[in-house]
Amino acid sequence: MATRETLQSQLEHLQAKYVGTGHADITKHEWFVNQHRDTFSSYLGHAGLMTFFGAVENESVGRVRYNFLSKMILPCGPPPKETEDEDEDMAT
Repeated sequence: MATRETLQSQLEHLQAKYVGTGHADITKHEWFVNQHRDTFSSYLGHAGLMTFFGAVENESVGRVRYNFLSKMILPCGPPPKETEDEDEDMAT
């Protein structure tokens, strides 16, 4: 039983420390946004991938970097509007 409590406290610590690890109440849209931003930041951090994408898209590395940074703002579009049913479920 102590191991389960230790694992739970470690998980809660990771979720509080790192935004992308998620939590019990995360929505599908938030999860996809985290995944896309993590992917774009990984691309931006690897110079070889930036060169590859630039060659594939026939763009300069700077333009590819700018496009990826722009996509990180709203990678999956605006969040969906919540319906009244979901709001009622949350209240109860």
